[in-house]
Amino acid sequence: MIRRNWSANEADEWTKEDWIAIILSPACYVLITLGAALSILLQVSGYIMLAIGIVLTILVHLVIDPKLKAISNEYETKQQTYLQELEAKVRWETTKKNTS
Repeated sequence: MIRRNWSANEADEWTKEDWIAIILSPACYVLITLGAALSILLQVSGYIMLAIGIVLTILVHLVIDPKLKAISNEYETKQQTYLQELEAKVRWETTKKNTS
């Protein structure tokens, strides 16, 4: 039902997992905020809201994290390649100046 394996290109597309995260994220924020406030006041409803908020936050993390990791891994690979190319160019320039 929830997809766990993504390529970087697939993860960049909008899917149902994104919509799940979009809908649940504000609910998590509200439930945790209200739950924490009411828990400080020792209200039972606060503990329940806090628990539901924590469970929903874990669910959002499990749903959206594989997509974010796929995109992040692609970015890191591109960045590493760029840095290697840049280092090679800088070394060539340094070598060229030293030989002149």
